[in-house]
Parts: sequence; structure tokens; C-alpha cells
Amino acid sequence: MSDPHPPKVETFDTSAGINIDPKGFHRAVERWGGDATGDNPTLYMARTADHPRFGYLESWLLPALDLRVNRFHFRNGTGHGPYPGQDLYIDIAVVDPPTSAGPSTWRTTDLYIDVVTYADGRWEVLDLEELGDALTAGHLDPATTSRALAAAQQVCTGLVTSGSVDAWLRDRGFPLSWAAPDEVVPAPPGDV
Repeated sequence: MSDPHPPKVETFDTSAGINIDPKGFHRAVERWGGDATGDNPTLYMARTADHPRFGYLESWLLPALDLRVNRFHFRNGTGHGPYPGQDLYIDIAVVDPPTSAGPSTWRTTDLYIDVVTYADGRWEVLDLEELGDALTAGHLDPATTSRALAAAQQVCTGLVTSGSVDAWLRDRGFPLSWAAPDEVVPAPPGDV
């Protein structure tokens, strides 16, 4: 059993050029992308990070699929993660794009479940116990819990049928692009 906690909320203010993490830290964003218009808006964010383990973060927000797809650029030189070959870290999350009349701020509400993919084709689902504990503690209602499970199931099914997250998302109309390694300049580690 994990220590139940409310869902973590993060904001992405494209006008101000900042990402406000769940702890309230304001992070300057180097690059925005995606398409905020149409029926299936997307947002790409790339920024440095002064985290002890990683120095750069790329994220795609996909509201239609309840996903935040991340690539962490870790400092240990073993690829994109703390484990050899880690490729993508997918947060199951409610993604709220800006409204046409509102500010240019996107918001994510993390729904606890994560899917991690690896370059050799392996993948794993994490934190299902956190989802259950949040439901039991009253931090989530049954409908939101069901939504989280459905989104995670879509990712798992997509991995099995398409072979990779990128291929599955491309098939769904969400072709993701990532920075070339020589474009990434990690921030020095900080005291985070």
C-alpha cells in the first residue's frame, strides 16, 4: 500500500513561457510545439531541468488520449532513463487544453498510472496501487478511476498491436517528434 495523496497538477503557460511543476516551481520552457487548434489539440514542451538525475525533459500532451508522453534525458549516459534503454515515460493524466476564450494555459492532472517503455521493446505498467489507494482515500471518484484504467489499457493494447508507442500514436493520428541528441543541452544539476 502506498501513501495516498491527491492527484498532482501541473500547468503549461505558453504565453508566459513557463511550466509550473506539481511542487510549484516555475520552469522556463525552451520550445513549444504541437497544434492547439482543431478537434485533437496537442502540445509539445521542451525544457532544461536542474534535477539531480536528469537535465532535460520533452513532453507531449495528448488530451484526446489522456496522456502525457515524456522523454527524460538523464545524466548517467545510459540513454533516456535511469535504467539502461529507457525510452518513454507515459503519465496517464487528464489533459485540459486552453479554452478559446481563456488563457493560453494547459493543465494536467496526473492519474497515478505510468507506462515505461524501453528501447529493446520491453515495457511495464507502474503505480496501479497508487490509483487504488487514491480511490479508497477519496482522492478520485470511480468514473475518473475508470477513465485512468481505460487510458492505460489503450496504451498497453497499442504497444502489443503496433509494437511501439510512437507507431501506435502515429496510427492514431498523433505523430510525435523528439529533439535530436545534439540539440539537447542539459542544465547543470541543482538542489531539487
